[in-house]
Amino acid sequence: MLERLKGRRFLVIGRVGMDLTPTPPGTRTRAAREMMVSMGGSSANIAAGLVKLGCSASLVTCVSDDAVGWYCEDQLDAYGIDRRHVRRVRGEERTSLALVEARVDEHQSVIYRNNAADFRMELADVEAVDYTAFDAVITAGTVFAAEPSRAAAFRAFELARAAGLPVIFDVDYRPYSWPSPQVAAEVLSRAGSLSDVIVGNDEEFGFMAGGIDKGFAHARALSKAADLVVYKMGHEGAVTFAGGEELRTGIYEVDALKPTGAGDSFMAGLIASLTEGRPLREAVLRGSACASIVVAKPGCAPAMPDKAELKAFLDTHSGPTQG
Repeated sequence: MLERLKGRRFLVIGRVGMDLTPTPPGTRTRAAREMMVSMGGSSANIAAGLVKLGCSASLVTCVSDDAVGWYCEDQLDAYGIDRRHVRRVRGEERTSLALVEARVDEHQSVIYRNNAADFRMELADVEAVDYTAFDAVITAGTVFAAEPSRAAAFRAFELARAAGLPVIFDVDYRPYSWPSPQVAAEVLSRAGSLSDVIVGNDEEFGFMAGGIDKGFAHARALSKAADLVVYKMGHEGAVTFAGGEELRTGIYEVDALKPTGAGDSFMAGLIASLTEGRPLREAVLRGSACASIVVAKPGCAPAMPDKAELKAFLDTHSGPTQG
């Protein structure tokens, strides 16, 4: 599986949105007078991170045919993300909008996803893709939260497997997108069982397993079928399951400006490093470094490091904590 990633061409499935961040950093939304505008959305952030690190990425999603949707299209172009499979929808659906504070203390992220445009992704959207043009499929859990997006995403998994592509899954559980926790646990567990690489935090694996105290065992169980499972534990680092081994790694400590964007950047850094043939421990730690870089800057997609920024960070940082 990991050998296939070296082609560095990724099909990323899931949402793109507009982020508004009160400025200067540290400002509460309730006190905001000015906002920084940037691209957001988990899948789009991962795609941006991959492109910045030398990979190619094509996004599959839907956006509203309005000013916010057009903004997102232009941002995808600016980041060099292929959007030939991004479809405009006309109706009452709207592209996601997030107000995200660049502060840790009493941080607020308010995300507007009522009648979200990306949930309009259909079977035809994923069936129109030439999977032989890619080396892996990546998606985040939000795509499974509603229909017809859920059925389309599972169909994309089928088509990827038929084409021999690895499936990379970021659990990315967002309660506000789901009809109920029970539905979310069932659907996300099904998606995990169909994936070759699974990345999630302790709360997400715990949620899938029916209790946070059961999450670690659940991640370990998933690793029996998957090639790679990463169990993230915030400031305590991560445990990576691969080939029957358990690899513990730490984090790169920084003065965090915000808690958001870390998971997307970790995924991009991990996968981009694996495409370069780097050892697993190094790839995980480079993902952790990317996460640290992002939480120390405002914005998500614009905070994703490129190769030079990542190298400079690693060259000047004292090193990771012990996992």
